Amino acid sequence: MLYKSLEFKNVVGQKVKVIEIPLLEEGNTYAFMIQLRLQKFITAIYQETKPKKCYSFKEYLKKGIKWPDYEALFKKTELKNNA
Repeated sequence: MLYKSLEFKNVVGQKVKVIEIPLLEEGNTYAFMIQLRLQKFITAIYQETKPKKCYSFKEYLKKGIKWPDYEALFKKTELKNNA
């Protein structure tokens, strides 16, 4: 799975980075859910007065969505024959 990161300045002007944002195809069933959760997450970070410098979106999702959905989204494909 490919990940992207996002960097922005919050209300106070501090630079904040959000990492481990999954990059999904257009037709993926989880694309809309990820988009909404990311928007909610960034809004919450933006409003904080003392934010951390770096946040993991993957960890946020681990706490915020049902476990079967999390596993389906971040399932690791095993490589066969050392490929």
